[in-house]
Amino acid sequence: MGEMKKASSLADLGADADIGKKIFKKIHHAVPGTPTKRHTKITIVGVGNVGMAIAQTILTQDIAEELALVDTNSDKLQGEQLDLQHAAAFLPRVQIRADTDYAITAQSNLCIITAGARQNPGESRLDLLQRNLNIFRSIVPKLVEKSPGCLLLVVSNPVDVLTYITWKLSGFPPNRVIGSGTNLDSSRFRFMLADYLDVNAQDVQAYMVGEHGDSSVALWSSISVGGVPILSFVTNKSEEFEQQVLENIRKKVVHSAYEVIRLKGYTSWAVGYSVANLARSLLRDQRKIHPVSLLSKGFYGIGDEVEVFLSLPAMLGRSGVLSVAQITLTDEEKKRLQNSAKTLWEIQQQLNI
Repeated sequence: MGEMKKASSLADLGADADIGKKIFKKIHHAVPGTPTKRHTKITIVGVGNVGMAIAQTILTQDIAEELALVDTNSDKLQGEQLDLQHAAAFLPRVQIRADTDYAITAQSNLCIITAGARQNPGESRLDLLQRNLNIFRSIVPKLVEKSPGCLLLVVSNPVDVLTYITWKLSGFPPNRVIGSGTNLDSSRFRFMLADYLDVNAQDVQAYMVGEHGDSSVALWSSISVGGVPILSFVTNKSEEFEQQVLENIRKKVVHSAYEVIRLKGYTSWAVGYSVANLARSLLRDQRKIHPVSLLSKGFYGIGDEVEVFLSLPAMLGRSGVLSVAQITLTDEEKKRLQNSAKTLWEIQQQLNI
């Protein structure tokens, strides 16, 4: 028998072979990742509500063969480890280790940081950041020493500045340091649109980008449902009215997290699913697009000297951020992104790093 004929690619059919390079753009100074090994190990630093929600979701989704949990509270660590191990009969086979010593994190493929200080009443944002910087100084170098080839995923808030801090402390190329950013904001956004339109959220394409939190930017022009651009259906009313409705939806997305905190004291499950979703895309080299916090200099008019991490729709794979989708932004959307970058850069320059 002859060789099986290879399925033709679009390039063979006359399509532009460089079209992918026009849609996606590499981030500055990216370095390819290490080859994937079959044994996948994930470390989670911080076993609070968020850290454990991430651990639980990673376990149930069969993403890793080994899970290492690290925290400063040894009793809580041991209790969480035992509680998870007692569920072994109901879960895929995963080795669960827990310790205050970072030695157990060695050879991790992905390290997820959820630890951090909470804001005290009357404390300024800068003072809180300085306290978190000191905490991260005791975490990041140890992770890097034990797993020099790992990806770093920051979940702690304020996520954009803490991802920048992690990048600086790690010495890693920027494609290997990512913040969970607006991945969850975008999921909330898609849920609200899907709920309103009575369709499955997976059929809604919609992104929130920029700074995670109150100043996030909703990309209205890129929203589509089943491939249909949503803005083409709201042009029958005055533009001012449309803008107000859309801004109300954006605000509701932003405040939905505060609503969960008000009602149950903290957010955890949605963050757990969001981060497990990122872990799967990264470690399984899925090349899916997620809005995550990444080094944004040189994108959408943000200056090359402005080293800030903001969320942009990025293709994720085994070496971290593979490239950034070149979505067409309106002038207003670009301006808001650039303003967020400027604010973050001013704060970061005051940090003692």
